[in-house]
Amino acid sequence: MAGTRLTAEREGELYAAVLDLLREVGYDALTMDAVASRTRSSKATLYRQWGSKPELVARALRHSKPVSTADVDTGTLRGDFHALVERSDDCQLERDSALMRGLAQAVHQNPDLHQALRELLVAPELTGLDGLLRRAVDRGEIPAGTPALRYVPHMILGAFVARELIEDRSPDRAFLADYVDAVVLPALGVA
Repeated sequence: MAGTRLTAEREGELYAAVLDLLREVGYDALTMDAVASRTRSSKATLYRQWGSKPELVARALRHSKPVSTADVDTGTLRGDFHALVERSDDCQLERDSALMRGLAQAVHQNPDLHQALRELLVAPELTGLDGLLRRAVDRGEIPAGTPALRYVPHMILGAFVARELIEDRSPDRAFLADYVDAVVLPALGVA
């Protein structure tokens, strides 16, 4: 971010307001004017700090993530996945799931949003997940050539998308823990 730094507290308030507006009106109807009005800041300040609406949205989403995969190392792959699930909150999972469904449509129509989400949200998580899986390979939990290794991100994202489509329910901690044990770990050959 360029220009004058905001305090961490003020930045958090701005991010929370952005996410609230996203839930209320969706990405397409979200405007920098609305964010400025909601946060009692100037539109110039928003553009100076974040440059664009896609970057502001991506950073707000990143800021709201309670746990990063890079921060977890329990000593076992199953322990790592379950630690990630346990650090999540069911209410937050439901809100995040709704946000991501709304953003999925916008991503297809807005290449700048797609790029910002990939750079600021997806790429760091993929890097953290890769590290988590690499540690499991190094410990001998997973053979290095396991074909399912490259599909773990797809499996995890699939849990979020499929539960809503199939069961008309958002994923919660119990579902995700069971999914890890029943789908992800067996696909990797972890008992």
